[in-house]
Amino acid sequence: MEQSAVVEFQYWRRNLWVCVLGSFSTIVAMTLLLPFLPLYVQQLGVSEPAAIARWSGIAYGATFFTAALTAPLWGKLADRYGRKLMLIRASLGMAVAMSLIGMATAPWQLVALRLLAGLLGGYASGSTILVASQTPKSQTGWALGILASGIMAGNVVGPLLGGALPPLIGIRQTFWLTGAVIFLAFLATTFLLKEVPKPKTREKTSTTEHEAEQPVNRSLVRLMWLSGMLLIFANMSIEPIITLYIGQFVQGDQAVTFMAGLVMSAAALGSILSAPRLGKLADRIGHWRILTAGLLVCALLLIPQAFITAAWQLVVLRFLMGMALGGLMPCITAIIRHNVPETQVGRMLGYSTSAQYIGQVSGPLFGGFVGGAFGMRPVFLATCVVMAMCGWLNWRRSRG
Repeated sequence: MEQSAVVEFQYWRRNLWVCVLGSFSTIVAMTLLLPFLPLYVQQLGVSEPAAIARWSGIAYGATFFTAALTAPLWGKLADRYGRKLMLIRASLGMAVAMSLIGMATAPWQLVALRLLAGLLGGYASGSTILVASQTPKSQTGWALGILASGIMAGNVVGPLLGGALPPLIGIRQTFWLTGAVIFLAFLATTFLLKEVPKPKTREKTSTTEHEAEQPVNRSLVRLMWLSGMLLIFANMSIEPIITLYIGQFVQGDQAVTFMAGLVMSAAALGSILSAPRLGKLADRIGHWRILTAGLLVCALLLIPQAFITAAWQLVVLRFLMGMALGGLMPCITAIIRHNVPETQVGRMLGYSTSAQYIGQVSGPLFGGFVGGAFGMRPVFLATCVVMAMCGWLNWRRSRG
């Protein structure tokens, strides 16, 4: 038994770093076009400002829409046919889709190809499934924290590269370069990543017996899906109001834009720094404790954000909130991983990814609605109530 466990986990460190690099490059590809997307839509023949804004919004959201729909399917196929195969499919699919986006000649083609990128992609969620299932349980939180840092870094670096590369090499060439980088991730995944094949004969019957003894704890898994969704929700709820809110404390359009970017980057930087450390701590003292504490700390930090008197205070508070949130997604993934049978890990984590995409859409919608109806400060307080409720639900569940 001990020897088979050693064999099963012998490649987990190498696999982790391949997954981190692959996830980073594919997330960069998904977010890179944000700064220059309206310019590209204009190049594709759209001239009216309202139409440019409309096509840009549809094109940007298209990838995340299809990714949310297909994440459970790819997770289920990963359970059945192997996690490495799904990563190979995702990296090759993204490389082809990004290269084709650079050849679009009409806005509808851009939207169709962005939909295709989301449909074929899913490298980051596939990596989460592979790392969660092929890492020793005692190291799961730390490994998922490292992976979460790589994914978050991709979200930060993508828009930065999107602002820097097009003036240097051109918009179409930026897509082709990104496609080439993802193709390198495809090669690394194909030749460096090792998935230990599981014996099919005896293992299958023992797995079936194990599943019969340990059915999926659906109430717990659903709570984890909800928690993952609300984590992203809390982080994204201020997106629509941040520039206007900063404008109350800073003068000048350029200064407001710079400070708004700083506020958004501060939360991401906090998460990048804290995710591996909180993941490692969770492995030692328990994932439930870190998850519950992080949610409650996040709720508390949202209160002073509603009453700042200077923009720099929001930068500091968002950085601290990012640190509180950083290790929570690895904890959620680890709890799901430890409470479902091996043959259902991929499917359950796929649904978890879909729930996070729902948070990514519903957070800004909620912030925009509350900000428009009641003012900007109530956005922080309403999000605080949502996070405190989620923290209480997790605390109650962990006690039971």
